[in-house]
Amino acid sequence: MSNSVEVSEAAVLTEVVGSTLVITINRPKARNAVNGEVALGLAAALDQLENDVDLRVGVITGAGGSFCAGMDLRAAAAGENVSVPGKGFAGFVEAKVSKPLIAAIEGYALGGGLEIALNCDLIVAAEGATLGLPEVTRGLIAGGGGVIRLPKRIPHHLAMEILLTGSGINASRAHELGLANRVTPDGQALASALELAAVVAQNAPLALAAVKEVARIADSAPESEAFAAQAKEIHQLMKSADVAEGIKAFTERRAPKWSGK
Repeated sequence: MSNSVEVSEAAVLTEVVGSTLVITINRPKARNAVNGEVALGLAAALDQLENDVDLRVGVITGAGGSFCAGMDLRAAAAGENVSVPGKGFAGFVEAKVSKPLIAAIEGYALGGGLEIALNCDLIVAAEGATLGLPEVTRGLIAGGGGVIRLPKRIPHHLAMEILLTGSGINASRAHELGLANRVTPDGQALASALELAAVVAQNAPLALAAVKEVARIADSAPESEAFAAQAKEIHQLMKSADVAEGIKAFTERRAPKWSGK
């Protein structure tokens, strides 16, 4: 009789689909709650996305029909570090990534789970999804960016209702508020996110990075500083091979072939 060894799957899985990196939080029995392994796995996945020149967009999702239920309280109580230096909670919420990120939400995106989505550029949510920041019901606040970012994403008083009551909202309400870009049938969030990623990935990678950088600065800087930063980005873009290719492709009535240079 041979001895069998049970091999546990990684807490975070990655898969390349075209020019998109699909990042999957893989703890379905814990509703993909963030423990130390997830934090390190997400941080590594973001590094993979950022450093691979063939990857244009990242899509983050969760296994087993749930996005992420937030921090794994048992893991945190046991002393596991659920943050990564430079990238914050889950190795994600404070990370600055130059490539577009899309959250594909099924099931629960609560607490830190929603905060992961809030650090994405686009959000696709399935009809049955629940989004919320329930930290106040546990004596805490949404410290992974929820309190800071949500009032910037949706009208202030509506954000404060979510933050102060701890109540969740469904995908339809998230779409009404402008928090979700698309709502899909259950089970279709990832497919829809990949379709959106393919559209984004058709565009010049340097331009996409410039959009993200200017938008990030404009989020907190005075308008004059934002315009100065934008001028710097445009100056750099105008010297790029991609701008020359974009103009040439337009005049030749063909699809551009971006080099990212």
